[in-house]
Parts: sequence; structure tokens; C-alpha cells
Amino acid sequence: MTDEVIEVTVRNMIEADLRGIDSHGAGMLPTYNLRRKQGIVDPKGEMTTVRNFAATALLDAGNALGHFATTKAMELACGKAKEFGVGVVTVSRSNHYGAAGVYSTMAADRGLVGICMTGSSQPAVLPTFAKEPRFSTNPIAVAAPGLRNEHFSLDMATSTVAVGKLNIARRAGKNIPLGWAADEAGTPTTDPVAALNAVPKRLTPIGGTRELGSHKGYGLGLVVEVLCSVLSGSYTGAIDVMNREKGPNMNIGHFCLAIDPDAFREEGAFETHMDALMDWMRETPPLNPAQPVLVPGDPEHEARKIRVVEGIPMTDTLIKEVREVAEESGAPLLIGN
Repeated sequence: MTDEVIEVTVRNMIEADLRGIDSHGAGMLPTYNLRRKQGIVDPKGEMTTVRNFAATALLDAGNALGHFATTKAMELACGKAKEFGVGVVTVSRSNHYGAAGVYSTMAADRGLVGICMTGSSQPAVLPTFAKEPRFSTNPIAVAAPGLRNEHFSLDMATSTVAVGKLNIARRAGKNIPLGWAADEAGTPTTDPVAALNAVPKRLTPIGGTRELGSHKGYGLGLVVEVLCSVLSGSYTGAIDVMNREKGPNMNIGHFCLAIDPDAFREEGAFETHMDALMDWMRETPPLNPAQPVLVPGDPEHEARKIRVVEGIPMTDTLIKEVREVAEESGAPLLIGN
């Protein structure tokens, strides 16, 4: 990996942790290292441009981790949006890229609306009525700037939870809520170890059951597949669906969209309207006065303010796992005891 790729990857992982998205920061390091050893991820893979038109482009991540290629994809989409009002860039032959919200926020930082989505590396989510998973957690992130307020920032999996949440519960020795996942037999479980030991994983789409609206979460997950996998020519949960077989690598697809509000409204009008909208939501009378109504992004903004000062908390289990990676690679360990 070049110094630039390392810097971007580490920065994005730290940013996820600072926002309180512990499942997609340093917690992914052991998984990344395992995939490197298995030959699934190519640390030396180089990004290339496959197609580049006025407002669109397709990048090839070279089978490397997805952080660098997706950062470049969103930067390119933002540049196109500034010129044409909108920019859309997809990425193929990629791998896990961390937290989707890191990339959508890149656009908001530039005064643009940003949308970022990603497919994933393995089937882990059960379609409604299914006993076997077909696609993964397929997150959607949307960010939009205000003037007075912090960015609106939605970052959500289209499954009830991401696999990383199961790992957090496992490391903490806690149970998971019933309805998050199923075990190897397809039975709903509260044991994170049983859920993680299922091969493949069996998470529920948003809603959990048909009666509670899981068909909507299933539909959102397929929207992500259309824009990330089909549009870029990537796999669905590491499966080449055109040939119904597992591919030689994960070939994850990403989707980055940037929109310039000034192409639609007078300068500053969008941001002022966003402030009013977010204020209106937060002013909603709460059911419990101790729990005010929030806007997507509020918990992450608050976590970041605290962690920038106090540091990023890590469980003893994660520190042990990171130490093992450091010892194996000969890198100095700069955290823990």
C-alpha cells in the first residue's frame, strides 16, 4: 500500500470510531488482516478509471480495500457536481470500505448533498420469507449541509443491524435483542456467538418480520444492489449472479452521488431551509422529556465532540485482537497497555 492509500484508509477508520461507529473503525482491523492473509484483499491493488464521462464515472478499486477508491470516487463526484449540478461515480472490484457516512459527509463538507451506498462481501441478510441469506447489510448514507446546524447525516444498514454490532456484543459479553439475527438453524437468537457462528450469517432486513414491515427493508436492500452491484458490474454478496457462482474475489460495488443545491435554488437557500427543517424536527414535543427528538447525525456529532477530547474507547478484547495483528505484522502497538 502506498503512503497515500494508508493515510486515507487509517483516517477513514479513525473517523468512524470518532463518530461512535465502533463496528466500522479499528474493530474491522482483525477482519481486514484475515482477508489479506486469505488472499481475498490485495493490499497492493491499484485504482484505475474505467469510464469517465461528463457527470459520471466508473472506477476499478483493483481488489484493494475500498476506503481509498471510494474517497476518490466521492471527490470526483463532488467535482462533477460543482460543474454539472450532479455527479455520479460507481466503484467495482472493491472490498469493505468502512462507514458509509464518512463518504456522504465529504460532500456535505463541500456544501453538497451526498449519498453513498455499498454492497458487501457475503450474503448475510434474509429476504422476507427466506431461510437463506441472499445479500448483505447494504448500507445507505445521506448527508446534507445546513448553516447553523451540523450536517444532516443518515448512515444506516438496510438490515436491522450490521454484523459489526454482533461483534460488539460478543466482545462485551452481552446478549443481542431478539429479532436482530438467527442462528445456523434459522431460529431467532439472542446469543451473538450463535448468530456469528451461523454460516452464512442470517440477519433480518429492517422490520424483522413481514408483519412488522421486513419487506420494506428487503426492498431497500435490493435498491442498493441495483445501484452498487448491477450499475457497476459487481457481485451480490460475493456471488456472480449472472453465472450463479462464487467469484474469485469479493468484487464489491459502491455508489457515490453528489448534488449541488445551488443548481436548484439561490445560493444559501437550501442550507437555510435545512436549518429550519432540522430545528422543526428537534422541536417536536417528546414522549419523554428526558429523551428529546433527534435528527439523523446528532448522536454521531455528539460522540465526536466527546471522543476528540477523551479518546476512542476500546474493549480489552479488541485491544488484544489489534495487538495480535501488530505483532504478526511487526508494527508498533500504539494503544492499550
